[in-house]
Amino acid sequence: MRVADAVGSAIAELGADTVFGVAGSGNFHVTNALIGRGARFVAARHESGAAVMADAWARTTGRPGVVSVHQGPGLTNAMTGIAEAAKSRTPFLVLAAEATQVRSNFYVDVAGLAAAVGAEHVRLHSSASAQADACRAYRAAAGRRAVILSLPLDVQAGECERLEVEPLPRTYPAAPAPSAVEALAELLRSAKRPVFIAGRGARRCLTATFADSDITFSSRVEIERAAEECGALLATSAAAKGLFRASPWDLDVSGGFASPLAAELILGADVIVSWGCALNMWTTRDSKLVNPDAVVVQVDDDPNAIGAHLHVELGVVGDVAETARALVTALADSSGPTGRRGGADGVGTGYRSTQLRERIAREVRWRDVHYQDDGDSQHIDPRTLSRRLDDLLPAERTVAVDSGNFMGYPSMYLSVPDETAFCFTQAFQSVGLGLASAIGAAVARPDRLTVAALGDGGTLMAASELETVVRLGIPLVVVVYNDDAYGAEVHHFGPHADPLDIVRFPPADIAAIGRGYGFAGVTVRTDADLAAVRQWLDGPRERPLLIDAKISSNRASWWLEEAFRGH
Repeated sequence: MRVADAVGSAIAELGADTVFGVAGSGNFHVTNALIGRGARFVAARHESGAAVMADAWARTTGRPGVVSVHQGPGLTNAMTGIAEAAKSRTPFLVLAAEATQVRSNFYVDVAGLAAAVGAEHVRLHSSASAQADACRAYRAAAGRRAVILSLPLDVQAGECERLEVEPLPRTYPAAPAPSAVEALAELLRSAKRPVFIAGRGARRCLTATFADSDITFSSRVEIERAAEECGALLATSAAAKGLFRASPWDLDVSGGFASPLAAELILGADVIVSWGCALNMWTTRDSKLVNPDAVVVQVDDDPNAIGAHLHVELGVVGDVAETARALVTALADSSGPTGRRGGADGVGTGYRSTQLRERIAREVRWRDVHYQDDGDSQHIDPRTLSRRLDDLLPAERTVAVDSGNFMGYPSMYLSVPDETAFCFTQAFQSVGLGLASAIGAAVARPDRLTVAALGDGGTLMAASELETVVRLGIPLVVVVYNDDAYGAEVHHFGPHADPLDIVRFPPADIAAIGRGYGFAGVTVRTDADLAAVRQWLDGPRERPLLIDAKISSNRASWWLEEAFRGH
């Protein structure tokens, strides 16, 4: 059979049942081969959008996202999305047609492009090896890597014998060294105010095989059990928001997004344990949330991650869930009549007390923090907008957030039911990825209402994908925090009296743009205008909804003010 058909069939057999992309001559046959094997093809309007959709789909499902692109510009158009996936360690496979002749207009150095953004590169070397090469690329992607698979046009056109595809190998968790677990347990036995911070590496369930039996470990469950044994409070990086949503000890997000109470309690910790979290400048407020006297521990299955951003006293190399399980055993062995564990949920142990639990319930959410409303008759305060939307929108929701001055408001005021419901494509800090992220997440979880929170800059940058939303029939809610500017630059350079004409724009009627694509478009300037949102939610939702919210922008958002201190 034709190599392109064999490769597409093999990747489908390995589990690729959803593929995003833009079809061109170079990826036409391989994409149709995937479809022929039962995969759903989601056509985007731009390759950057296709890559980001696949990334978001993978984050939401925990399975490798697949994107198919044309040779040359098809791949270069997708590179920002590929960089985001690579930096986020998303399981991600790019099927990239390749023109190998240097004089071809479509020629690019694919291996060089992959290396430049931190992705791995695999090539179909020949007709005989093509299926094996493709399977190797998919398996590498399944190991939480972004992989670009080059599909040379001449190899694709060749003939090969169809081979049987071996299933993906079973996954075995990386077990921590017993001495490291005991050292961590010893620290926590004496800790008075421990705090656990979970990151992207804790956003998954791991199925492993022991004695020919499959056992599923939930990182969240195991970390919560360990926290209960030692009385730790629970927080997350922004990428893992929602992980501990049902816990009364959940402080929500650590770092620039942290509420005043969360920041106070994290800074008061005497032991901080990171679980699959990089502890970068955003999660620690450039180390300002880490008490100088605190002992910092980092748990990660990547040895190179230990201490990469922050000095740690103890590094534990191992799978997050497996390490937490081992820690529970170590701590339980020392509990009992004279042990550390208190009452239900660890109350009376470590940092936990009845009084603190009640205070967390009252104060830890940003919506419970008092503020002076900055709105007027023409502009709604973004905090008021976000609080009202949190009340209006159904609890079973997915929230995808773009980058910009506005991003803290939807990130912290819009609650999510769990960590898979928050799509935060910010590893590359690119504006314009939020809409495509929402589409990918919505395809993955059609049972939840997906909300895309965007700035006006990111909306207009990615507007072509509004057509994709309408074409796919996704009942998406797009919220545009519209300040007619690149707000981050306005607030960064404005205080220095720099001219701002290059980052301010005339008012745009983005609601009308949305209606042009087929959305129900509403303009919101005051709280009363949100009645139209309630009407849409109560109605048949036959068209997606775009909310053009004209927000007040008198000052930088709190998280941006914090970030600027680190510049």
